[in-house]
Amino acid sequence: MDVPVWLWIVFAVTVVVSLAVDLLAHRKAHVIGFKEAGLWSALWVGLALVFGAVVFLTLGTTAGTEYTTAWLLEKSLSVDNLFVFALIFAYFKVPREYQHRVLFFGVIGALVFRAIFLTAGVAVVNRFTFVLFLFALVLFYSSYKILSGQEENFDPGKSFAVRMLRKIMPVQDEYAGTHFVVHKEGRRIGTPLLAVVAAIEAADLIFAVDSVPAVLAVSDDLFIVYTSNAFAILGLRALFFLLAGLLDRFHYLSHGLAIILAFIGVKLILQACHKMISTSIPEIPSPVSLAVIVVILAVSVTLSVRRPPRPPGELGGAAGTGGTDAGTANTDK
Repeated sequence: MDVPVWLWIVFAVTVVVSLAVDLLAHRKAHVIGFKEAGLWSALWVGLALVFGAVVFLTLGTTAGTEYTTAWLLEKSLSVDNLFVFALIFAYFKVPREYQHRVLFFGVIGALVFRAIFLTAGVAVVNRFTFVLFLFALVLFYSSYKILSGQEENFDPGKSFAVRMLRKIMPVQDEYAGTHFVVHKEGRRIGTPLLAVVAAIEAADLIFAVDSVPAVLAVSDDLFIVYTSNAFAILGLRALFFLLAGLLDRFHYLSHGLAIILAFIGVKLILQACHKMISTSIPEIPSPVSLAVIVVILAVSVTLSVRRPPRPPGELGGAAGTGGTDAGTANTDK
């Protein structure tokens, strides 16, 4: 795809200015409330859609549809990341007023890593089409792990990045405000906040295993895949604070994401067969992919709202009866 240089410049300037405005707006550590998170989420989504409209007008309908599909796909997959962020914050007992600062630097790292991974991925896919089959297997395996409940547990304290950090410099147990490093007795000592950033970056590397192959199924154009990823990542912090405390209620969302990953895996296989075996083998058009993702997400959220998860005590008739009896016994006393 012939992308004009000015469009790359517009994208770069938009990202840099957005990050600068976000940093200035949150230069003082404070707890992000629901209203503030909602306003920022609306801003990030609006910014992504406006840029998508520019892509439509500049590069055409196909490119615009691919951008929108890739952005929505990455946005939906990133929701699953929020559970891990919550786990990391709970593990390190991060004060709520420091969480936005951690995620800000996590986003910068994610933008850099995705640029590297997606550039490499596009180059490999364009040169070796058979890699699409391997990417499809990765997505199928990820889908299987989610549906079978065999997802690997992420231990923030034992992640490679955190272990390497502790080897490079000592890390103290106490927080020092928003500082990542403090100086004591002529030595640099990391604070738990630095370890949290390392854990966040390690988690993003794990997430890239799913998201990079998935977005490459939508488009093999670097501009489309990276800009869509970037705008989805930029809104991740606001989305985390917007959904904080509500993540457990969307219990069907993981099943929806698993189905989306499997669907994208099928799309990859058809693309590879179309290119390597016969052009008569149909591919799944981007508008169809977009429609499928929207429907699956809508159904997942609707089912989660209409069928809320049972409280831990309501595991069956016997357990429920036992709980009632226990409650009666306590009342009698």
